[in-house]
Amino acid sequence: MERLRSSPLHANISTALDKHLESIHVVQARRKDEIVNASSRQRHGPPRCQDERVVLALAAGLRALCLATRKVRTVLWCAFQMTLPK
Repeated sequence: MERLRSSPLHANISTALDKHLESIHVVQARRKDEIVNASSRQRHGPPRCQDERVVLALAAGLRALCLATRKVRTVLWCAFQMTLPK
């Protein structure tokens, strides 16, 4: 979009995209933790407290990803509107 405008977009656009990417990485890491805990639980029995913390961390990461996705959709729509010819 910056190439179409021949000028840089607002800094908030790149910030929102960076936060969205960061949220994706957090959810991926939490999901990996959940998978590791699930596989170790099968071997050693059910430690419930640790498992609940991992699931709650994943839920918090998904909530942050949801909010970041909403913001980035709005920001990209605004950027698109700015690149359209007048």
